[in-house]
Amino acid sequence: MKRDSAADSVLSWLSRAPLLDRLELAALSGWSRSAVYRAVEILERERLVASVAHASELIAPTRRYRLTAAGVQRLAVSEGFEAERLLREQPVSEQARRLFLGRIDALAVLYRLCCTMADIAFPIQIRCYRALPVDLCLRLADGRTIALVRLGRINERRSLARRLARLRDGPAFAAVLLLAPDETRLRETARRLRSFPQPCFLALERDAVTAGPDSLIWSAPSAEVALSLREALGLAGPQRTWMTEGTLVRVSTPVREGSTGRPADWTLSASLGPSEKHALDLIADWPWIKVDHIAALLGVSRTRLRQLLRTAVGAGLLVRPILAGRLRLALSDRGLALLARRDRTSVGELRKRWSAESIAQEGDLDWHNVRGTRSRQLLRNLIHTEAVHGFLAALAEQAHEKGWELMQLEPPQRASRYFRFEDRLRSIQPDAFGVLRRDGRHYPFFLEWERRAIRPSTMARRLAPYLRYYDSKRPVDDHRAPPLVLVAFDDGLAEDHFRRIAGAQMARSGIDLPLLVTCEDLLSRYGPLGPVWGIPAPLNPRPNMRERVELSSLAIQTAVASALVRRQ
Repeated sequence: MKRDSAADSVLSWLSRAPLLDRLELAALSGWSRSAVYRAVEILERERLVASVAHASELIAPTRRYRLTAAGVQRLAVSEGFEAERLLREQPVSEQARRLFLGRIDALAVLYRLCCTMADIAFPIQIRCYRALPVDLCLRLADGRTIALVRLGRINERRSLARRLARLRDGPAFAAVLLLAPDETRLRETARRLRSFPQPCFLALERDAVTAGPDSLIWSAPSAEVALSLREALGLAGPQRTWMTEGTLVRVSTPVREGSTGRPADWTLSASLGPSEKHALDLIADWPWIKVDHIAALLGVSRTRLRQLLRTAVGAGLLVRPILAGRLRLALSDRGLALLARRDRTSVGELRKRWSAESIAQEGDLDWHNVRGTRSRQLLRNLIHTEAVHGFLAALAEQAHEKGWELMQLEPPQRASRYFRFEDRLRSIQPDAFGVLRRDGRHYPFFLEWERRAIRPSTMARRLAPYLRYYDSKRPVDDHRAPPLVLVAFDDGLAEDHFRRIAGAQMARSGIDLPLLVTCEDLLSRYGPLGPVWGIPAPLNPRPNMRERVELSSLAIQTAVASALVRRQ
C-alpha cells in the first residue's frame, strides 16, 4: 500500500521487519536513500525509532532500527486501529524485540538477500516468524511466496533433520531458499532435499550477502548446475501460501534499554564485534581449549586475545578453569544460550550436551561434576582433547607462515559422517574435519588422533569405518573430492604398526584410502605441514617405512586420486 511519506513508510516497514538498516529500508521501500536518511533522522529525533549498532563477520558495521513505544502508538493511529492489536499482530512488542535482537546476525543476512530479491521483483512484502521452520516469507508482486531459511553454524545433525522435516510437512511455497554456513552442510542439506515436494535452492551464506541477482551461487538439490537468483525465481512454482503463526499470549510495549549493569542477554549479539563473535564460535567448537591454542586458531597475539575476550568475560559468557596447570576456556551456559538463540536451536538441548559449568558449588572443577555430557567426555579425556587442539593450532600457525589458507575447521560433532552400507546405517567419527587451500587447490581432511589403538585388532577396528565409507560414493558426494585421512599417534612404534596393518587391510579389501600417518615426535619437530607423513602400502609406490612427505607433495595428490577408483 502506498504511504503518504517516507517517514510513514519507514515506520510501516520496521513494524513488519524489525532491525532493518537505512540501506535496506531504501531498497525494500522504493524510496531514495536520501529520503530514507532524512526520514530516519526525523523519526529518531522525535524518539519514534531507536537504533542499535551491529556488525558481524559477514555484515559491515551499521545501525539497525526498531520502533519505540511512541513509534508503535504513532503507527497504530496512522493505520486506524488500537496499539494492542499492532503489538499482537506485528513483531513490535518488547517480547518480539528481545527475540529478534538475539537473532540479529541471522536477520542481517536474510535482509540482504531480501534486498537482492527486491531488485528482481519489486515490490515485495516481508513477514518474519518467531517459531516456524522458516525465518522469513516474501510475497512477490505476482502473489507468489518465497520462504527463506538460514541454517545456523551451531546446528547439529539432529536439529537440522527436525527442522527440515517440519518444513517438509508444512505449507507449500513457490520456492524455498536455504542458506548454509559452509560447503559441507550445504551438500548434506541438498542430499536431504532431493525428494522435497517443492522447489528448493541452496547457497552459501557468505555468498548470498554480497552476490547480485545474476551471480551464479544457487543450486538445486539434485543438480550441480549453478543458477542465479533470477533464474531460481524463474523456476519457482505458483504457490501463494502466506503463513501466519499464533499471537503471543502476553505482549507489552517496547521499553528503553538501561545503560547500567551487566548487558541483557538479548543485547549481546548486537554489542559484540565480529572478531569477538568469531572467538566465541571457536571456543564453542573446541571446549577446554588453552589460551595459546585459541590465539593460534584466531591468528592473534595473547594480548589481542585478552582484548577480544574482555567483553565476553565481563558479560559472563565464558568459564575459565585452571586444569592440569593451564588456563582453559569454554562457554558458560549464558554463552551457549547466546549462540543457540542466534541459530534457532534448543537452549536446553545445547546445555545438556555442552554445558561446561559444574554441578558442585565449591571445589575445583572435576569432570565428574560437569553438567554437559559431551563437555564431560572431553574433560575426562583431557590429554587427547589437548592433543587435537594442539595439532589444529600448529596447523593454523604453519598454514599462515607457508602461504596456505585454512578454509574450514569443524569439531567432532560436525565432522561425523553418516552413510548407508549394506543396508545398515554406518558412521565415521573423526576428531576434526578441515579444508586447506593452496594455489587454488583444496585439501579436505579428516583427523584422527590415536592414543588407544595399540593392538593390531584395535587398529583394524579403527580403520574399518573408513574402509566402508570410502567403498561408497559418499566421500565424493560429501566433499566433491575424497578427503585425506590424517592419523597421528603418540608413539612412533605404534605408527609403524598401524601403517603395516592399514596396508594389509587395504590389500585385503581392495579399497585404497588416502591415508597419511605420523607421530607426535615428528609433529613437534616439523609441524603438520612439514615432511612428517608416511604413506602405507599399497598407496606408496616405494614402500619405505621411513620415507616422509608433505601435504602438498605429488605423492599425496596421487593418493587422493587413487581413492576415487576401487582396485580390482
